[in-house]
Amino acid sequence: MPGAGGESNRDFEFTTADFERIRALIHRRAGISLSDHKRDMAYSRLARRLRALGLESFREYLDQLESRQDVEEWEAFTNALTTNLTAFFREAHHFPILAEFVKRRPQPVSVWCSAASTGEEPYSIAMTLIEALGERAAREARVLATDLDTQVLAKADSGVYAWDQVKHLSQERLKRFFLKGTGAHAGLVKVRPELRAMIRFEQLNLTDADYGLRQTFDAIFCRNVMIYFDKPTQGQVLTRFEPLMKPDGLLFAGHSENFTYVTQAFRLRGQTVYELARGGRRDEGGSAAPASAASAASGTQRAEKIGVTA
Repeated sequence: MPGAGGESNRDFEFTTADFERIRALIHRRAGISLSDHKRDMAYSRLARRLRALGLESFREYLDQLESRQDVEEWEAFTNALTTNLTAFFREAHHFPILAEFVKRRPQPVSVWCSAASTGEEPYSIAMTLIEALGERAAREARVLATDLDTQVLAKADSGVYAWDQVKHLSQERLKRFFLKGTGAHAGLVKVRPELRAMIRFEQLNLTDADYGLRQTFDAIFCRNVMIYFDKPTQGQVLTRFEPLMKPDGLLFAGHSENFTYVTQAFRLRGQTVYELARGGRRDEGGSAAPASAASAASGTQRAEKIGVTA
């Protein structure tokens, strides 16, 4: 809590006015609403920028940030205040739903991962497309992976991960989709070139008025990012998603996100899965059967046991 846990030991004074100013700036820049309990996080992450720049106060830092319009420092400021918690096949029930969905779609399919973070989610999507469609069809499929944070995008683009990040995957997936590091790279894995080739990584701010995208998508993943936006910003983002989706397209949300009361453009189809409310017909079988099949498949997936080598 602010004022507790060693506030007197801080290197820099951090006033309520400083925090309120930071909250206003990050909301204006990225649509992120920092709650009161993020005060210590904001201090610790931005204090590193003050030290790196040789500044003596948050007021001085924020004055420079606003007056100089330094693109690189704005990027560092935004990166410092974004959270990037992710994992391969996180919220596993979504991927069997995606797999069954794309099998019935006109080819080639396209999927947008709008909060790509360090890449685990878009690579999981690409793996799912290959498993569902086969190598040949999947070569034409495309995944757009975007994020506001340029540092995590660079990590995602490299496709290199520690063994601990992939050890829960099945042996089949490890062998099919990853190269095991040796020598100086022992303990690391790298995604195979054919998987990497399916994905285009780009920086994109979901609060921008125009995303500059000139394509439409069969599915959009926007998971665990809307929780950082206030309701008006959530509504604006969902409004911008609607024209970017193909008829009967699916929108995947995070486990703690509910768009039902934010927009009428999408209707709930299954567990944190939405479909466009406008146009087209539902896929045969409605929403219950795919969701049920997905639940059974995800339970099987979670029960898989894997070995210790790739």
